[in-house]
Amino acid sequence: MAKTQILEIPVSGMDCAECTRHVQRAIAELPGVEAVDVYLSSEKAVVRLDPTLVELPIIRKAVENAGYSVSDTDVQPDTPSIGSFARRTATLLAVVFGAVLFLVVVGEGLGLLERITERVPFVVGVIIVIAGGWPTFLSVIRAALNRKVTSHALMTLGVLAALAVGQWATAAVIVFFMHVGDYVERFTTEGARQAVRDLTALAPQTARVERDGMEQEVPIDQVRIGETVIVRPGDRIPVDGTVIAGQATVDQSAITGEAMPVEVFPGGEVFAATTARLGSVRVRAARIGADTTFGRVVKMVEEAEAHRADVQRFADRFSAYYLPVVVGLAALTYLIRRDPLSTAAVLVVVCSCSVALATPIAVLASIGNGAKRGLLIKGGKYLELLARADVLLVDKTGTLTLGRPQITDVIAAGDVSEDRILFLAASAERYSEHPLAEAVRAAARARELQLVEPDDFEAVPGMGVRAHVDGQQVVVGNRRMLPDLSLVPNLAELEAQGKTALFVLCDGRLCGMLGAADTLRPEVPQALGQVRAFGIRHIELLTGDEERTAAALAGELGVQYRAGLLPEHKIKVVQEYQAKGHVVVMVGDGVNDAPALAQADVGIAMGAAGTHIAIEAAHVALMRDDWMLVPEVFHIAHRTMRVVKMNLAFTAVYNVLGLALAAFGYLPPILAAAAQSLPDLGILANSSRLLRSTRSPGER
Repeated sequence: MAKTQILEIPVSGMDCAECTRHVQRAIAELPGVEAVDVYLSSEKAVVRLDPTLVELPIIRKAVENAGYSVSDTDVQPDTPSIGSFARRTATLLAVVFGAVLFLVVVGEGLGLLERITERVPFVVGVIIVIAGGWPTFLSVIRAALNRKVTSHALMTLGVLAALAVGQWATAAVIVFFMHVGDYVERFTTEGARQAVRDLTALAPQTARVERDGMEQEVPIDQVRIGETVIVRPGDRIPVDGTVIAGQATVDQSAITGEAMPVEVFPGGEVFAATTARLGSVRVRAARIGADTTFGRVVKMVEEAEAHRADVQRFADRFSAYYLPVVVGLAALTYLIRRDPLSTAAVLVVVCSCSVALATPIAVLASIGNGAKRGLLIKGGKYLELLARADVLLVDKTGTLTLGRPQITDVIAAGDVSEDRILFLAASAERYSEHPLAEAVRAAARARELQLVEPDDFEAVPGMGVRAHVDGQQVVVGNRRMLPDLSLVPNLAELEAQGKTALFVLCDGRLCGMLGAADTLRPEVPQALGQVRAFGIRHIELLTGDEERTAAALAGELGVQYRAGLLPEHKIKVVQEYQAKGHVVVMVGDGVNDAPALAQADVGIAMGAAGTHIAIEAAHVALMRDDWMLVPEVFHIAHRTMRVVKMNLAFTAVYNVLGLALAAFGYLPPILAAAAQSLPDLGILANSSRLLRSTRSPGER
């Protein structure tokens, strides 16, 4: 059996989502091609193929037949080619002649236009039109020979119609606006592409490694897993890995979108493409290149185009049937009115580009803008689902909470002070590795208590610790350490709040109690309040914790809950809501919640910077642990869908009105030519707002 090969092929000449579909179909029809994805933002096709059946020259020819070209990998992007020179020359001709004609359009009603065009022989006018639009006409002809219809086919038909009725000036105006539309479309698409380029530019190309006791600088693809990488102040960290020596202040904004730098120490994790601002570290390489968190981020942003929204699929289908419908309307106009000029105006005034552009440009702009802020959205499909969502399911540990216990209460019994209780407990727990012991020590550090060395330390599995501290025998542990709980004050109140009680015994008697809990993230209540404003009617907490803990947290947040759940139980809850017709969003930490994240209509992974499972399983990845990013994602989705609906409504009204005016003779061909590109410009201008969109607190 032949081995499957994956090729990344740079494709030039693509300016809109319809272009990517033409390239995708051209490649997919080749024998031996198993799958193909074409990305407008990164201008490339990713092809999975059988190399014994299809090779690059065959793919190149198929792409060229579709009206586009495959770039040579050894040609620098800035190197001008004959083809690009010809295109620039043709564009210049179209702009020069079209601009002159556009200025005299105002003379149509004054009768000046006819006098001006009469002075130019018709043959010369035809040559001007062909010279200005030749690259586009050639692309349309190539596509037509392969039984494909491109977005410029209707414009080309309009040019032919204008020439057929002897109006070469009208044809020239169409060519002019064809180039104007292409330029503005490329300009807007470049804004979305720039997000990918900005990300890719952050990837280091070399690394400083230690080999045979010597420091060497090598290309990044030559770094080996487990090798020691040296990072100095100002360096971009080239790999994902663990710090084994040194400390540094690291700017992680490339991964998390968070401007505040973090301190890293031995044992801490660092990520490729982040920057060491102060200090130097030695890092043991764990992941390199495309396998790093940064590499996966870039790949996910590029692949987001493959997940098209339902509204975009509608536009795709609409565009396929648009040309024959318009031709039919033109024929009907001629049969009824017997007016060649009105017939030509009908063919000239409308264009399928505006419908094809309505969704993909808006989606690309939103995904690119979100990526800069640490919000990775896998495609327009999930933006649309987020805008329709009405159920939010949320994991507890590590998602709503910080994922580590903290001491919330220090309760003294008798005449012992709170500080004394915490001092004795933390000193006794000094060498314990239990998470609750670390919480006790952290609470003591927060009060700046000076701990002492414990004597006769003993860890009692499942119960706690014993030790001699400052002349006293101290026991710190759970309820098993204290047989009679009836005399413990505040215990019922503490446990009713979902907190874990740690008892502190001094020389055999109860001298105090500590309350521990996994603390709620401080921004969660505000974030949930904002999420409800986006149409989420039902929020439910799903947790593996016991009933009492879940009830306390759910009561604090004002949400429903289900406790004692395993990962498979969470999947069933998601399916239960989906079976009732709800659109379900699940927020989790991406590890034990991965199955439920994948099952949900939209899975959102919190703090995905360090969790590869999260990036793979979720449909949206939040690259830092900040709950305010959750309403931000909903805001982006609702804003994008509003822009898409505005685009579709505008182009529908504009085209219907233009068709009516043209068919009844109120819109002469040359004005129809000037009007047909305005919907494209309006849609591109409206969509480009999403490249710069930011949200104020409380804004929908």
